[in-house]
Amino acid sequence: MAGDVVEVEGAVKAVLKGTLFRVELVNGHTVLAHISGKMRKNFIRLNIGDKVKMEMSPYDLTKGRITYRIPPPSPDGTPLAPVPV
Repeated sequence: MAGDVVEVEGAVKAVLKGTLFRVELVNGHTVLAHISGKMRKNFIRLNIGDKVKMEMSPYDLTKGRITYRIPPPSPDGTPLAPVPV
């Protein structure tokens, strides 16, 4: 239904046309994902290797929606402040 989503993390492995991305999840599976409207509205760009949070439907585990780009850690190891969406 509307609230049934599974949140997972992964890494962008390929950038496809039409704001589609191939994302490898932490469990090794690869899914096709598109960016959320809020990310599109705020011009958040994704590159190969970016860590992302995704929402997936429990009914179709081959597709997902990227909702957040996880910022990379700083060189000295301290985490950076999250980027507001």
